[in-house]
Amino acid sequence: MSTTKHYDVVIVGAGPAGMCAALYTGRSMLKTLVLERGIPGGELLNTEKLDDWIGEKSILGWELAKKFEEHAREFGAEFVTANVTSVKRLDDGTFETITDVGDRYTSPATIVTAGGTPVKLGIPGEGEFAGKGVSYCAICDGAFFREQVIAVVGGGDAAVEEADFLTRYASKVYVVHRRGSFRASRILVDRLHANPKIEVIWDSVAEEVEGDAGGLMTGLRIRDVRTDAVRTLAATGCLVFIGFRPNTGILADHVEHDEMGYLKTDSIMQTSVPGLFAAGDLRSQLTRQVTTAVGDATTAAIAVEKYLKARAEGHAVDPQGTGGYSA
Repeated sequence: MSTTKHYDVVIVGAGPAGMCAALYTGRSMLKTLVLERGIPGGELLNTEKLDDWIGEKSILGWELAKKFEEHAREFGAEFVTANVTSVKRLDDGTFETITDVGDRYTSPATIVTAGGTPVKLGIPGEGEFAGKGVSYCAICDGAFFREQVIAVVGGGDAAVEEADFLTRYASKVYVVHRRGSFRASRILVDRLHANPKIEVIWDSVAEEVEGDAGGLMTGLRIRDVRTDAVRTLAATGCLVFIGFRPNTGILADHVEHDEMGYLKTDSIMQTSVPGLFAAGDLRSQLTRQVTTAVGDATTAAIAVEKYLKARAEGHAVDPQGTGGYSA
């Protein structure tokens, strides 16, 4: 049986941004609900360890996620496992968040921290061999490739970092990149080049995932973009890290976004829809790290508290987006 409940703020997504926002709204004594389709943690659950979280020389992704969740719960945030299908602003200015089982949650403010979905290659065999060699999560599936040859497709931070991580399982890792240089950060690139198990294949694109009659991947066909030469890598795994698309499809209202679909916000993390705030990976910004996600979330949560107070008093948000509120 579906239910309808009211909260001061509903947070969609329980990655670092969502849980940090919940911590701050909870500290502000706001009745807070966090909706997450799976285990709280977001991309932290796809990261083996972090060495760039301030104060921790090294910490496991799942461990940090657990700490975030426990801290948010300590301040009263409620967590519900649910797949959100719609977030809509009603005529009275409140928001209605609906899940796939028909549960409805209303709130005068909403913070969307739903992250993104891995971009797929869109080549023959990718769907057919998904879960049978093709993967989008190294930490989830790396152990299945023990002593195997695998290919990583991509050239950003995720591709370079995960290729290095996968060498603890695989006997050899090919990195297939369509350009002649990486976009990843220098420290990650240096680490990759120092790994004897990794071979980089420059200026090449994946064209087809090949497999056998038993439904398992046997190779990755690639093409050199300079010469059009085609060859097949004898790889039994293909890990794809070519980007993410923001999970903004749940928003029923039109919200201003950039050319890639990431939400635009002002300086207080409010979107073009009053009362709708965004933080983390689905927000348009220069970089997407755990540190930037929690920074966004801190600002959004504090702004929500001020927004709700102004709303209750009949005041309006400063149109300049400076965080001030006008009478």
